[in-house]
Amino acid sequence: MSRKFRMPDYETTLSTPIQLGDALPAEHLARFVVDIISQLDLSKIYAGYAERGGEAIAPEVLLGLLFYGYATGEFSSRRIEKASYENLGFRYVAGGLHPDHDTIANFRATFLVELEDLFVQILILAKLAGKLKLGNISLDGSKMHADASKSHAVSYGRLIAMEAELRAEVGKLIEWGESADQGDIRLPEDLVVQDEITLRKERLENLAQAKAVLEARAKERYAVEKAEYDEKVREREAKTRKHRKRPRGREPKPPEAGPRDKDQYNFTDPESRIMKNSTNDGFDQHYNVQAAVDQDSLLIVATSLSNHPNDKREAEPTLDALAPRLGKPSAAALDNGFFSEHNILVFEKHGIEPYIATGREAHRKDLNTLLGSTLPVPPNDATPLEKMAYKLSTQIGQAIYRLRKCTVEPVIGIIKEILGFRQFSLRGLKKVTGEWCLVCLAFNLKRLHILMTT
Repeated sequence: MSRKFRMPDYETTLSTPIQLGDALPAEHLARFVVDIISQLDLSKIYAGYAERGGEAIAPEVLLGLLFYGYATGEFSSRRIEKASYENLGFRYVAGGLHPDHDTIANFRATFLVELEDLFVQILILAKLAGKLKLGNISLDGSKMHADASKSHAVSYGRLIAMEAELRAEVGKLIEWGESADQGDIRLPEDLVVQDEITLRKERLENLAQAKAVLEARAKERYAVEKAEYDEKVREREAKTRKHRKRPRGREPKPPEAGPRDKDQYNFTDPESRIMKNSTNDGFDQHYNVQAAVDQDSLLIVATSLSNHPNDKREAEPTLDALAPRLGKPSAAALDNGFFSEHNILVFEKHGIEPYIATGREAHRKDLNTLLGSTLPVPPNDATPLEKMAYKLSTQIGQAIYRLRKCTVEPVIGIIKEILGFRQFSLRGLKKVTGEWCLVCLAFNLKRLHILMTT
C-alpha cells in the first residue's frame, strides 16, 4: 500500500506541557463562571464558617465547581472531584486545588439557603449588563424524579393490612413465649422471642408514622379539592342564572374525605410523592418543579418546588419568589393547568396581567382563530373563565401567550435533555428546593454566557 499515514506519538504527548490559557480561550464558560463568582457578595457563606479550625478551601472554589458542574451536566460530587483532575475546565475553576467529594457534597448541603441569594445576585448582574429587562414572563412546571425508589413505598391499603398482620404476629409471639416458659412447647434455639417482638414493634411504629402522614395529606387534599369543587359549583350557578338554564356537562362530583387505598408513602424520601409521569402512563416518585422565565432573555427569574401533583397551587409561591430588586413583569403566560379564580386574583394582587389558558389547546385552529376574530366583550357579570377566554382571543393576549411555548417549555427541556438533570441528588423538600435553585442558577450562568459572548 503506497498511502502514507501520520502516526500518533503517545509518549511525547504524555510529556507535553499544557498551558490552560491556551486551552481555554477568553470566552470559555469556565473563565466566565470564575469571573461571575468574583463579582458576588459571599459574606453570608463566609459567615457560616467557624472562626477556628484547619485551613479550609475557599468558598469561591467550591461554588465554582458546583456552578460549572451543574452547567455542564456533572451533578455528582464524586464525578466533580474526578473532573478536577481530568478536565481542563474544572482544573481552572478549581484553581489547582482538588477538593474531595465529601467536601463538595457537605458544602452543597450546608449552603443551599444561601444559593437563593446568589441566584438573585447573578440576575442583578445580568440586569446591570443590559441582558435582563424584565417584561413579560412565562410560568410552567414539570415533574422531576426524587432520589427514592417505588420499591421502598407502601400504599395506605397495604399499610392497614400490614398493621393487622404484625399485631397478630406480636400476639402469637407473646403466646409462644408464655407457652415456652411453662414448658408446653419447645422453640428453636436460634429463635429469640423478645427480639422478634421488638422488630415487629419497630415496624409498627414506622407504619404508624406513615399512616399519620397519609392521613394528614388526605386532609390537605380534601381542603384543596373542596375549594376546587366549590369554585366549579359557583361557575355553574353563574351560568345557570345568566342563561336561565342548566349548563351542559356532568355535575361536579364532591370530593371524598379521608385517605385512599392507593395513597403512597415512601420510606426513602417521605416528602416526595407518587405522581404520573409526563412522558408515559406510569407513576413514580417525583417533586413538582416550577420556573418563571423572562420571555425576552430566556433567563429564569423565579423558582419554586413542591410535592403537589398538579400546578393549581404553584403560581403564588413562584411569584412570591420573584425578587423585587429585579423589577415587576407586566404580564404572565401560563397553561390551563394553572387556571383558577384564585390564581387570577394572585396575579392581580402582584400587579401582573395574567394570560392563563382556559382549556387544552386544539391541534387544529378553528376558522375564527385563523381569521383573527376576537370573542365578544364579556359583560360585567361574566365568569372569570369567560373573561379570560376573551383576553386570550385579543391580539395582545395571543401574542403574549404564544411565546409561552418557545420560552419556558424550551428552558425546562434544556435542563432535562441538554444538561441532563432528571433526578435530584438530595432528599427532603427543603434540600431539593435548594438543589432546584442551584440547577436554575447554573442554567442562567450558561444562558448569560451565551448572551454576553454572542
